[in-house]
Amino acid sequence: MLEELKKQVYEANMLLPKHGLVTFTWGNVSGIDRESGLFAIKPSGVEYDLLTPDDMVIVDLNGNVVEGKYRPSSDTATHVEIYKAFPNVGGVVHTHSSYATSWAQAGRSIPCYGTTHADYYYGEVPCLRCLTGEEIDEAYELNTGRLIVEEFAAMNKDPKAVSAVLCRNHGPFTWGKDAVDAVHSAVVLEEVAKMAYRCELINPKVQPAPQVLQDKHYYRKHGAGAYYGQNGN
Repeated sequence: MLEELKKQVYEANMLLPKHGLVTFTWGNVSGIDRESGLFAIKPSGVEYDLLTPDDMVIVDLNGNVVEGKYRPSSDTATHVEIYKAFPNVGGVVHTHSSYATSWAQAGRSIPCYGTTHADYYYGEVPCLRCLTGEEIDEAYELNTGRLIVEEFAAMNKDPKAVSAVLCRNHGPFTWGKDAVDAVHSAVVLEEVAKMAYRCELINPKVQPAPQVLQDKHYYRKHGAGAYYGQNGN
């Protein structure tokens, strides 16, 4: 079932260790087939060098396993909530990459200090509030997803314009048009987090980049009149 999707999601998962975003099994990628409403996701706790495309688990949008010999990622319920709320999302990634997770553990959003950040994310990458004890005990992963969705709505953030979030004391989630695109956002987020950290070390009084510069860089890639790259890319 969905053999091509499983292959794509497997290949996207293998990009995480390639780009240094995971240690041991600390991460997962999923990708959805919107027509069927099913998605493929990495199995829980299986070493990356042991994975095959057939090991990807097929799950529905109620969180039920449809196909697979393994249990799906423990973060599956978070992926479900993102897919349900953000219809343009085709892939979701969760990692514990060092720099992005450091910002999450510090409880800080990542300000837009320069054009690298602005090329990919419109404004800061938000760090969410802590889950309450009740939310954690009741349904931790489900409520993590619900919090992401609720906070983006409350902040009036477009998930297409900011394809990343920091879950406080936990780590980052990113998303994209498909699984590989979601990994791309995860790689960019880690680099942006690293740059922002170093930036504050060099200049503790640094301020976000001027809004006009942020707008220029974001919209030249993503706006109606975008001119970055080649036609059709």
